[in-house]
Amino acid sequence: MGIIAWIVIGLLAGAIAKLLLPGKDPGGIIITMLIGIAGGLLGGWLGKVIFGVDSIDGFFNLSTWVAAIVGSLILLILYRVITGNRRRA
Repeated sequence: MGIIAWIVIGLLAGAIAKLLLPGKDPGGIIITMLIGIAGGLLGGWLGKVIFGVDSIDGFFNLSTWVAAIVGSLILLILYRVITGNRRRA
């Protein structure tokens, strides 16, 4: 897949992760989009390392989307944990 496809998958995966974990986040839509793109890459890497599968077969494969969404969820949770304490102070 090309870089444009990864960006599109990341943007959509970030939006889906945000829908699954609603709430106020420190940062706006740009941060959510960047988390989605990085989460897509993280999900693909984790799928390959942990399960030994190539989870980035193509744009329309379910495994690609699941990996991207799971990676985005992980990064969104980590982002909330790291930056959540700063907001209260």
